[in-house]
Amino acid sequence: MAFSAQFLDELRVRVSLADVVGRRVRLTRKGREHTGLCPFHKEKSPSFTVNEEKGFYHCFGCQAHGSVFDFIMETEGLSFPEAVERLAQEAGVEVPQDTPEERQRQQRSKTLIEVMEAATAWYEKALRMPEGKTALDYLKGRGLDDATIKQFRLGVAPPGRDHLRAALTHAGIDIELLLEAGLIIQPDDERPPYDRFRDRVMFPIGDRRGRIIAFGGRTLDENADKKVPKYLNSPETALFHKGHTLYGLAQAGPASHSAGALIVTEGYMDVIALYQAGFQHAVAPLGTAVTEGQIQLMWKLVREPILCLDGDSAGQRAAAKAAERALPLLKPGYGLRFAGLPAGEDPDSLIAKQGAKAMADILAQALPLSEVLWQSESGGRLPATPEARAALQQRLDAHAKRIEDRTVRAHFTAEFGKRIWPPREPDGRRPNERSGGGVRGLSPNAGPTTHIDAEIRLEQILLAVMINHPAAFDEIGERLGTVSFSAPELDKMRQEVLKTLAEHSGLDSEALANQLKSCGYSSALDRLLSAEVYDNAYFARPDGTLEAALTGWEETFYRMRNRDLKIEIDEARRAFKDDPSEAAGHRLKVLMEQQMAGAGLADDFDDGRAHRT
Repeated sequence: MAFSAQFLDELRVRVSLADVVGRRVRLTRKGREHTGLCPFHKEKSPSFTVNEEKGFYHCFGCQAHGSVFDFIMETEGLSFPEAVERLAQEAGVEVPQDTPEERQRQQRSKTLIEVMEAATAWYEKALRMPEGKTALDYLKGRGLDDATIKQFRLGVAPPGRDHLRAALTHAGIDIELLLEAGLIIQPDDERPPYDRFRDRVMFPIGDRRGRIIAFGGRTLDENADKKVPKYLNSPETALFHKGHTLYGLAQAGPASHSAGALIVTEGYMDVIALYQAGFQHAVAPLGTAVTEGQIQLMWKLVREPILCLDGDSAGQRAAAKAAERALPLLKPGYGLRFAGLPAGEDPDSLIAKQGAKAMADILAQALPLSEVLWQSESGGRLPATPEARAALQQRLDAHAKRIEDRTVRAHFTAEFGKRIWPPREPDGRRPNERSGGGVRGLSPNAGPTTHIDAEIRLEQILLAVMINHPAAFDEIGERLGTVSFSAPELDKMRQEVLKTLAEHSGLDSEALANQLKSCGYSSALDRLLSAEVYDNAYFARPDGTLEAALTGWEETFYRMRNRDLKIEIDEARRAFKDDPSEAAGHRLKVLMEQQMAGAGLADDFDDGRAHRT
């Protein structure tokens, strides 16, 4: 069976070579490559490398070398068609059938590439003709020099209905091919076909190999009717699928490798202006919101592309949509960063006004996806009222739950939890709490030592349940990720437990304990899984039922949360006493209702009923 180069290229984009090799080889990332022990010969020191960006593996010991297809063939004993089918199935891509029709389609695609090349050359030539003066003046007026114009193969579609059609048919190109390529339009009536692009500056759109597959055209008539789009793209064709293409990809690919970065901006001119200013690793999503396919394409170049969209409301909405679409796709090591431009600016205008350094400063301050979500939902500050904090946590949890990778989801949940419930200061307060909040303890007269011991005990119980009953992870794991333990070693062990269970679904208690010991937590684990802890919480014992463990865990978790409520209630009472306003009274009422909602659980915990054997 023969596969088209286009299909194999698409499959390479969708499949991660490092992930495929990583199933058989323990890889370690070093710079832009991964290294490990060669699977094709015995060795003690790693000489096997995987270059994800260039799409090959190589062993400096036995000289094994190849693509992702070669690796599957060599390690699984499959033929080339079988390896392609295996990878296509994993990637969710349908394998084209090797039929006479398919072979004809492949030949047709090759021919369409030739047609697009002919059109590009014609548009380029027209730019240097008298009819291209207006377009050339426009490009020069935007600050582009001849080298940049040539690099991006910019051209012009002159005014008139059939200049391109006449030129290419005169050169022997069949009119049906021009229709298939999206270069001309066939009216529904009996009128002859006409050029799709007229009186526009032409921006050729290339694939990863630099072959022209589509065009974008900007109108030259600034006074045109509003029904005339400012920018016009080629339609979807056999060559061009807008959601899986990025403008500037051929130029940005090699540059992103050397820069270790990729800039994603909105428009053609932004990409070109960035290129001319020295940022040659920029692409644009063709005037649409960033798609899932485009995000996967970006990750083939770098692990954290920077979205640098316009500083207006439309740009902010586009950034928010990109964040939403990226969440389900996130995986360890892969994400997005966001660079905020000043209001009313785009990269092109910013560089023109303030120069390349201003652009570099903006990019250096790019924020990770988690921070963008936090700022979007919180406005950059922690709400003052408990009901507002609860609503904020609910919104952030909804974002985290959209992440399909359990490890990444657990880390997002933990990060958001720390923001809403920051670690305590030495005096027991949260950083956002006001002074004078009273003493936190099991009783109003408990001193600092009693308070710390009691809180650590609650933390130990929460963690002991999780270690002895890993099956409870799906039910309580995310909430355990929202708390920060006051004991540093205990908190580190909490994070290791969450990470391990997220990465290894179905792990039993013994295996989890062995993993913790291998990470240096043997002594801490002995103190945690001890009679001293079990005497305070029978449900945490390894021989207890999962149902009892979950019930007891819920009670303990509420008890920890209730401590914060008690402090806030004390503060609210004092505030209401000093200023008996309606707002102060409402805040106290809400806090009291939250406390009463779980009073039964707290009573059970405090009077010892939760400790019965």
